[in-house]
Amino acid sequence: MASTVDDPQMPEEVAVEPLDRALGSRYLQYALSTIMHRALPDARDGLKPVQRRILFAMRELGLTAR
Repeated sequence: MASTVDDPQMPEEVAVEPLDRALGSRYLQYALSTIMHRALPDARDGLKPVQRRILFAMRELGLTAR
């Protein structure tokens, strides 16, 4: 089996990359993004981004403790 793809229908901007390398790098990017943007509380207020979005939406809807 050939290691390169000779397909005349394939657009020029499509890169041929081994699956194991592509999955490894994409998973690492996803994992780092998840850790940095979703899982860690912010030092300013101690809230995670999802908690901050929920509180903002509740404020916009007028849902308060009173």
